Amino acid sequence: MRLLKLEDDGEFSLIESVGDNPPRYAISHTWEADDEELTFKNLVEGIGKSKAGCKKIRFCGTQAANDGLQFPWVDTCYI
Repeated sequence: MRLLKLEDDGEFSLIESVGDNPPRYAISHTWEADDEELTFKNLVEGIGKSKAGCKKIRFCGTQAANDGLQFPWVDTCYI
């Protein structure tokens, strides 16, 4: 399972969680227009930061942290 981690500098890193005991994480299933979603490729290449989907993911990461969770899971980032 891949999870996102919102770093202190506001950037995201990808975390690979393997095994039977994944960490607790928040889930976002809100979708933007297809061309505005941040994809796995965008994350890996560090591009797409101006897309509406990036703003959504930052909000999800911030809300997860406010709820005491370190990781958000956003389905569009793994497609």
